[in-house]
Amino acid sequence: MARDKLIDECMAKAGFEQWVPAPDLPALGGDTPTDWRYGVHDAAQAAQHGYHPDPARQQAYDEALAVGAVDRSGADDGVLKACAATADAQVPPVQEASIVQEINTQSFKAAEESPSVEEAFRQWSACMKSKGYVYARPMDANDDPRFAARDEVTDLEIATAKADVACRDRYQVEKTWFEAEVQLQQSGIKKHHAALEAARVQHKATVAKATALAR
Repeated sequence: MARDKLIDECMAKAGFEQWVPAPDLPALGGDTPTDWRYGVHDAAQAAQHGYHPDPARQQAYDEALAVGAVDRSGADDGVLKACAATADAQVPPVQEASIVQEINTQSFKAAEESPSVEEAFRQWSACMKSKGYVYARPMDANDDPRFAARDEVTDLEIATAKADVACRDRYQVEKTWFEAEVQLQQSGIKKHHAALEAARVQHKATVAKATALAR
């Protein structure tokens, strides 16, 4: 990464050659951003881990986090901040534009209130109740505090998650939810086309600059 390379060079010049950038954290949830956007929906995943991530992924994430948290260079925070500021001046960090974040957040919230999704939620809730689980919405099961223990997956969690996925599949909850959100996002894209195009151009320029410096 060009930014990390610049910071690394700056830190070395400042006398802290042992400093290394924190590693990128591996994915903890699903394989794509939408995998866990609507909660667990993989029957095999639910049967093995309930609402928890795969233990192997959790371990990889924890190990990467631990490595990034340990700085053996002895560098002063002020030196690192100065080097980061210098790097940012040359290669601004690639960040998701605020308008993209806004559309992404608002579409998710609005989709939950759309008639088709509310009906799917009602059907899912009735299905879960028939199996002995009382939840109004799918994410209520996902966020049940009884399943919050980080390293414990109980039989109740497994059973709940399996019923959850079965009811989701029966009433096509993810498909309905996804399609409702797609419509809202498409409307948002049309409404904010100019701002999104400006963000795209800026993002492309930043990536090109970073790529050139990384060579």
